[in-house]
Amino acid sequence: MRSEVEEQPRYAIAASVQLPHVSDLEFEASLAELRELGKTLGYKVVETFVQKRAGFDTTGYLGIGKRQEIHDFVAHNVGEEIEAILVDHEISPSQARNLEKEVGCEVMDRTMVILEIFHRNARSRAAKAQVEIARLGYMAPRLREAAKLAGPQGRQRSGVGGRGAGESHTELDKRKIRDRIAELQLEIIAMEAERKTQRSRRQERQNLANVALVGYTNAGKSTLMRALTGSEVLVANKLFATLDTTVRTLYPESVPRVLVSDTVGFIKNLPHGLVASFKSTLDEALDAALLLHVIDASDPGFERQLEVTDTVLAEIGADVVPRLRIFNKIDHVGDAAAQAECRAMLQARYPDCVVMSARRPEDVARLHGIIVAFFQKDLVEAELFLPWSAQQLRSQVYANCEVLGESANEDGALFRVRGEGAAIEALRQQFGQAA
Repeated sequence: MRSEVEEQPRYAIAASVQLPHVSDLEFEASLAELRELGKTLGYKVVETFVQKRAGFDTTGYLGIGKRQEIHDFVAHNVGEEIEAILVDHEISPSQARNLEKEVGCEVMDRTMVILEIFHRNARSRAAKAQVEIARLGYMAPRLREAAKLAGPQGRQRSGVGGRGAGESHTELDKRKIRDRIAELQLEIIAMEAERKTQRSRRQERQNLANVALVGYTNAGKSTLMRALTGSEVLVANKLFATLDTTVRTLYPESVPRVLVSDTVGFIKNLPHGLVASFKSTLDEALDAALLLHVIDASDPGFERQLEVTDTVLAEIGADVVPRLRIFNKIDHVGDAAAQAECRAMLQARYPDCVVMSARRPEDVARLHGIIVAFFQKDLVEAELFLPWSAQQLRSQVYANCEVLGESANEDGALFRVRGEGAAIEALRQQFGQAA
C-alpha cells in the first residue's frame, strides 16, 4: 500500500507565449497537452499564465510584468506549494535560469518535461539507452548556466604536472557527456543488430506478416492492441503510457499469421533529439507491411494529430509503408446522432478510413477482417498431396497455409490450401523429400 506521503499531490503552474502566427485553437490545444504531460509526470497544474507577444523575451521567455505576476502567485499561494513552472516551449538555458530566479520555483520547459516522462517510463535496455542519449544532449548546453548558479568556486580545476591551468568543471563534464553518448551509441548499434537478427530468424521460421500501430499518444493505440490480440497490455489514460514496443499475435490467428506491434506515441513538438534516438524504437514501423494510423476521432484537433504523425513518420522514413487510417474513440463523440454525423464526415473526407471504437467487439471484428484481407490478397490456392508415410508433417500444412478442404485415398491425404506461393512450394519440396 502506498503511503500518504507518496499520494500527496505535487503542484505546478503552466505558462506559454502565444506568437502572432499561432491560432487560438492551436495555442489552447498545445497548452492542454502540456497540462496532460504534467499530469503524467505527477503534477497537478493549478494555474495557467499566458501572454501574447511578437516574440519570446530574450531574458526570461515571458515579459517582465508577467514574470512578476507569476512570482507573486507562487509567493502568496496558500496551501499549495508550487514546485515547478511548466513552459510550453523549449527555452534557452539562460532564459530558464533567469525565469527560475525571478519566479522562485523550478522551471521545466516542454522538452525537459517529455524527457523526464521518457526517463521514468523506459523499461527495455534500448529505450533506456536512447532516453539517456537525449537527456545528455539536452543537458550539455545547460552546464554553463549551472556553473553560473554554482558561483566562482570550483569553476577551474588546476593543471597537473605544469600543463597549464587545466580544464574547467564545465569542460570536463561536457567531455564526459560526449564520451558517454559515444558509448551508448555503440551499445544501441549492437542492440539493433541483435534485434534485426532475431527478427530475421523469426521470419525464417514462420510465415509472418507485420502490422504496426502508430499515431498520436493517447489516441487509444494500446486499447486497440489489446482488442486485436486479446493480450494484457498496459492501458492508461496518460500521455506516453507506452514507450517500449510491444509485439503480439493477431487473434483469432489467421493465415498468414499476423504480428501486431504497438509503438511509442507521437506528440506535437517532439524534441528532435528524441526523434533521432527513438528511431530504433520506431523500427517496428519501418519493418511493418502495414501501418495502422490510429487517430482520436473525438479530438477537435484531430487534423493536427494527422499532421504530427505524418511528419514524424516521414522523418524516420516510414512514410512509404502502406497505411490505413483508423479513427478510434467514435463512442466518445456524443450521442448516436452525433456519432453518425462524425462518421459520415470522416468517411467523406477520408474514403478508405475505418471509423470505430476499440471497445466495440463488432468494430474490432471488422478491422480484424480488413487486416487479414490485406495480407491474403496475394495468396494463391493450390493442392498438396501428403503420403501416409509422411503424416508427421501434417502440422506443417496447417501452420503455413489455410486449409480449405481435405480428402484421402489409399496413398495419402490431399489438401486444398490457400497460402503464399513460396510457402506452398517449400512444402511441396519438403513432402517430396519425405516421400
